[in-house]
Amino acid sequence: MGRTRLYRNGELVDRDFPVAEVAGRLEDHSAVVWFDLCAPSEDEIGLLRDELGLHALAIEDAFSERQRPKVDRYPTHLFLSVYAVRYDKHEIKACEVDVFVARNALVTVRESEDYVLEGVERRWDSAPQLASSGVGFLLHGLLDDVADSHYAAAQALDDDIEALEDHIYEEKPHVGRRALQLRRALVQLRRVALPMREVLGSLLHREHDLVDDVMMPYYLDVKDHTLFTAELTESMRELITNLREAEVAVQGNRLNSIMKKVTSWAAIIAVPTAISGYYGMNVPYPGFEQKWGVWVATLGIFGLSYFLYLMFKRRDWL
Repeated sequence: MGRTRLYRNGELVDRDFPVAEVAGRLEDHSAVVWFDLCAPSEDEIGLLRDELGLHALAIEDAFSERQRPKVDRYPTHLFLSVYAVRYDKHEIKACEVDVFVARNALVTVRESEDYVLEGVERRWDSAPQLASSGVGFLLHGLLDDVADSHYAAAQALDDDIEALEDHIYEEKPHVGRRALQLRRALVQLRRVALPMREVLGSLLHREHDLVDDVMMPYYLDVKDHTLFTAELTESMRELITNLREAEVAVQGNRLNSIMKKVTSWAAIIAVPTAISGYYGMNVPYPGFEQKWGVWVATLGIFGLSYFLYLMFKRRDWL
């Protein structure tokens, strides 16, 4: 048993039948079939090659790691490579999803269970009136779910960047390592999200009969989501760059403030040190061996120190 669906005349008539029966179901030209392969076996690969007649290069791309998001056109079908993502603990978890789009069949090939298809099936079930658009309807549900995963990851990443920005002005920010983690996550997200604009743009060309007039507004909506995600990642790219610069600037300002305080106190301490050091070399001070001389020297030390303190305080150095 596997994840399978059979639509006929715009209605869901069967689901979760064995993948081995797919070839027989496709003999009915009024049927539209979807089935999913997760880490497929050799027999399932043979089904794609022998029963469905998919191009060898497309099959090779489907089982090669880390394809760039793209759309390839073959005489009998289209091949798409996209990535669903999940943001977790300052890291982007990406799962490659390869898609074969034939006249009356949609085949999804996932590299792992990291990406679940419940969200895609909910989209299909929530809009049964669009099922008459056939494969274009099924593909839209998948692309919409993938685009939403990009947007959700971008929003979560943006929230973490803004939260990190607030930490810069704390006494001990320590944002350097987290900033690098967020920057790395942003690079990973941009690598899979930005090419989605090209994927949607290619599918919307009139040379493909995949998207009919009914589904066109829905595909345009997905494209708008990809454009918004691209703009959001671009703004985050600038923000995280400015974040590091702001941290360096804040650290520099804090260091300058500390240096001013240390220098001011060193100047204040230098007054009694200079007076006591000079007269400590057996040099008689005014009022030597007199009580009033001790008080004059003491008052001079405190007076000059207090004068320097007030002067530095007025200049906001202390």
